Amino acid sequence: MSEERNPPPTRLIPVLVTAIAVGLSLFQLYTAGVRPLNLFYQRGIHLALILVLAFLLFPVFGRDRKRGLFGWIIDGALVACAAFTGFYLVYYLDEIINRAGFWTPTDIAVGTVAVLTLLEASRRVIGWAITLIGVLFLLYATAGPRGVLPWLGDFLPGILEHRGYRVDRIVAQLYLGQEGIYGIPLGVAATVVFIFVLFGAFLEVTGAGKFFIDLAYAAAGRQRGGPAKAAVVASGFMGSISGSAIANVVTSGAFTIPLMKKLGYKPEEAGGVEAAASTGGQIMPPIMGAGAFLIAEYTGLPYLEIIKLSVLPAILYFATVYLFVDIIAAKRGMRGMSNEELPRLGQVFREGWYFLIPLAVLVYFLLLSISPNRVGFIAITSILLVSLARFLVRQVFRVGKATAKPAERSSVLSGLQTLLSALEAGARSAIPVSVACAISGVVVGIIGLTGLGLKFSSLMINLSGGNLLVALVLLVLASLVLGMGLPVTASYIVLAVLAAPALQGEFGVPLVIAHLVIFWYSQDSNVTPPVALAAFAGAGIAGASPMKTGIAAWKFAKGLYLIPLFMVYNPEIVTGGLSWILIWNLITALAALSAFAAALEGFLFTKMHIASRILATAGMVAIFWPNHSVEIVGFVLIIVVLAVNGWRARRLRMEPEPGDTLSS
Repeated sequence: MSEERNPPPTRLIPVLVTAIAVGLSLFQLYTAGVRPLNLFYQRGIHLALILVLAFLLFPVFGRDRKRGLFGWIIDGALVACAAFTGFYLVYYLDEIINRAGFWTPTDIAVGTVAVLTLLEASRRVIGWAITLIGVLFLLYATAGPRGVLPWLGDFLPGILEHRGYRVDRIVAQLYLGQEGIYGIPLGVAATVVFIFVLFGAFLEVTGAGKFFIDLAYAAAGRQRGGPAKAAVVASGFMGSISGSAIANVVTSGAFTIPLMKKLGYKPEEAGGVEAAASTGGQIMPPIMGAGAFLIAEYTGLPYLEIIKLSVLPAILYFATVYLFVDIIAAKRGMRGMSNEELPRLGQVFREGWYFLIPLAVLVYFLLLSISPNRVGFIAITSILLVSLARFLVRQVFRVGKATAKPAERSSVLSGLQTLLSALEAGARSAIPVSVACAISGVVVGIIGLTGLGLKFSSLMINLSGGNLLVALVLLVLASLVLGMGLPVTASYIVLAVLAAPALQGEFGVPLVIAHLVIFWYSQDSNVTPPVALAAFAGAGIAGASPMKTGIAAWKFAKGLYLIPLFMVYNPEIVTGGLSWILIWNLITALAALSAFAAALEGFLFTKMHIASRILATAGMVAIFWPNHSVEIVGFVLIIVVLAVNGWRARRLRMEPEPGDTLSS
């Protein structure tokens, strides 16, 4: 009876998943630090193992239903297809390269299976939206007089028409070339993204997450609105290495959101602050989710250069969220947490200072301009060495105790379990990113095959009428629509291929700024209703309405829209320039963001009159206006409004209370 309730395959799946996940992580470590492989070998093996894990972890009928015999047959067949298509590409790679352009029927058949298998994996792992987008692009490739479905071309607007392609040409582009599934997006996911996701997993399982959260509370918890400010700081620490805004919300939000509610923040505000701060982690160096690596690939700039260019805008974003938190705390008369409720900074450092060593190693080797993939390997090695050193030191202090040997044996087993957990967690966390990058390769491959990128650029120029601001608004809308169905990484890749050439070529935006703007706008789907996944995760912890939390997160994260706009019209804040220009841009940016937060909340130092809010908004708009004279006027206007409001707040504090007057 027990065998019927729990059939052997069900019990074997966790073991098989662990074995494959650990094997994948070890393969990635080997190729990152010992022997790099040819791009097709690396990407082929990586994607094959990722897809096998996807089909084992995501059953055909959903995770909440048993597979059954029919489900096992389907999933078993798809596991075999994933493994075989990866094996075929790697094993016959030399022959495939030699017959480039003269593909055999077997090549096309295996490629067709690979594309269909990937589409099914994306449906299970990410959802229908990205799968349907992939299918629509495949159908678009077949539409045209020479395509498989020529009649579809009749429904396309003139600017989107093309010749149409047969199945063999489409499959060759997607499976047998470097511009499709195995292109740049998957290449980045299969190397640097995976190794840094693994780095984050090692930090997490060794307790670094708790250390960074305690550090943030010790640093900011005593200020008014302390837990919310600690959430901003902690999310900056964690999000910059975690690679996922949602994972960051769940990790740090479990601590920060209940404390924010206890202090007086509304549930939707607590969830919104955490979602906005966690989203900021994706734009904060050194890792920026997968963004820094992808931007480096698309712009041709060194990875270290992308990090340097991204630091100042990211700090401005966190300053905006921090300011919102402070204004709300001041408006409601909140106080910080007491010393008894907070960890002591010295104690936090004493108990976890060694977690800073891997981060220091990471930064040091990045500064040496070593390959990011190799740096990730070195950083993971440093975590292992630090953990080993900590274990040995603890054993030295246990010498002579009666329980030394059992404790030592237990510590060794615990260490091995931690190591395996980190290897498995890293591989599991990489599945959505890798599948998203692979399916993005389908979209990118079709864009390259049909010339859609140039057509989209022309369409963008026509709709905007040559106005850069209108073009940026269209970009925001496109990123929001794409973000409803695509993960951030996939949304960025699609928009980068479609819109970056137009921003650079037609509007004169520097290439790196064009990509940073697109990457920032791609983040808005985390915090913008109706689909705001990071905000919804925060709502679940806060016990708040998902939509109200989404609106609050959207408000707190408005730096995602304003700061890219400032980067476009003031490129020196990214690319550098004369010191006085950079300082002026930084001061005006802070003034504009302060005016925005104050006008939106209606409070700064004290309650703001409607006229002050209107003038502050006008000053902010003037600072963003691409004219230096108007910018100066806007800055002066903001300073005057803030000064007057500060003077009013001082007068109100000095006025005696009515009760004091009567008693005197």
